[in-house]
Amino acid sequence: MRPDLLARYSRPVPRYTSYPTAPHFSAMDGETYARWLADAPAEAAVSAYVHVPFCAELCLYCGCHTQVARTRVPVEAYARRLVEEIGLVAARVPGHRRLTHLHFGGGTPTMLEDADFAAVMGALRTAFDFAPDAEIAIEIDPRVMDAGKARVLAREGFNRASLGVQDFEPKVQAAIGRTQSFETTRAVVEALRAEGIGAINLDLMYGLPHQDEASVRRTVEAALTLDPSRIAVFGYAHVPWMKKHQALIPEAQLPGPEARLAQAEAVAALLGDHGYAAVGLDHFARAEDAMAARARAGTLKRNFQGYTTDDAPLLLGFGTSAIGALPQGYAQNIASTPLWHKAVAEGRLPVARGIAVTAEDRLRRDVIERLMCDLEVDLDAACDRHGFARGTFAAEFAGMADLVADGLAEVSGGVVRVPEAARAFTRVACARFDARLAAQKAAEEAEGGQKMRHAAAV
Repeated sequence: MRPDLLARYSRPVPRYTSYPTAPHFSAMDGETYARWLADAPAEAAVSAYVHVPFCAELCLYCGCHTQVARTRVPVEAYARRLVEEIGLVAARVPGHRRLTHLHFGGGTPTMLEDADFAAVMGALRTAFDFAPDAEIAIEIDPRVMDAGKARVLAREGFNRASLGVQDFEPKVQAAIGRTQSFETTRAVVEALRAEGIGAINLDLMYGLPHQDEASVRRTVEAALTLDPSRIAVFGYAHVPWMKKHQALIPEAQLPGPEARLAQAEAVAALLGDHGYAAVGLDHFARAEDAMAARARAGTLKRNFQGYTTDDAPLLLGFGTSAIGALPQGYAQNIASTPLWHKAVAEGRLPVARGIAVTAEDRLRRDVIERLMCDLEVDLDAACDRHGFARGTFAAEFAGMADLVADGLAEVSGGVVRVPEAARAFTRVACARFDARLAAQKAAEEAEGGQKMRHAAAV
């Protein structure tokens, strides 16, 4: 990829795990969420996300909502409150809904003790009717995991595990504050498989301190010996103004845009050589995996956990900062753990922010999701699905000229396609259909112009 293109399209764009994206959420109360739950389609399936905001230690690269727990007390209290929140939500959802997907994230969900898992899973099974083929997944820090915990997860019905790895190189691990040997990771994989949890995902990163093409290839080669079903490869986002602990990573140690792209391409090429299909922007899956099959069929989905096979129209979020997605819009829980505790203890749904989606939002979400998942979207077909006139995106279509000229997009008829060679720039194409981002950019530019005119006047 030409260096001038990296510079030209370097403006940050959203990850598009939702549309509208979280920065456009505004204040919202639990009563609005309660009405949405009560009005949800009667037979709609449910998926759930349970957030556990605790870790044994804080990794310097981390951008998650989490905190270090030095004792068991806050974790156990949090689990008890999760049980209460599940009951509050279930009481407002008509009927005994079928649950098809469940995901525990964090933080480090395996900070929960055995009794905590039993209590939370028991509450969920009381509240919902688990489908026989429900995917029950959990994110795991291999450093906070053992064979006994693997037995607990199997007993509670977990059938997929995502293991955080990031990088196996000792120098990189030291720079990001995460010492985790390959042997530690392998032992956890073997323990999970011994308990029948065979669907294993690995999370890797590029763009970290001291990484180069050769080192990321070594990490991938080591990861491949564990025979994972899926591998996610995320680019490190250095945002110390948002995550203050990231300031402990010296920017001088970070690879530049060209080096980051070269690392991503090296990883993709190596995984492709080993039979992993590229899925969307940053996932790779074995051909027989459900995610790869959905990608081939054009039915892959995307939500706050990233790429998914989850079709449920109701995604319910439990725990601090968790986001739910309903037909009416998005609802996000309180991020402060003490305030979340207080709300649930008072019998209130602990919602703090959200947004109601419009018909146009749903159309644009469909367009962006298909681009993110398939690297291609038929705009006319999308308009037909949502009852909009063909030509609704005439301005956006015409505005793709620069991307087409630079080889980052192809347009034909009403179809927009991101070429394979430009996969890394998929979000740039998606941003052209983000009306809210465009409005925000226009407002910022107008505000900047006003400030400049004011400065000149004085």
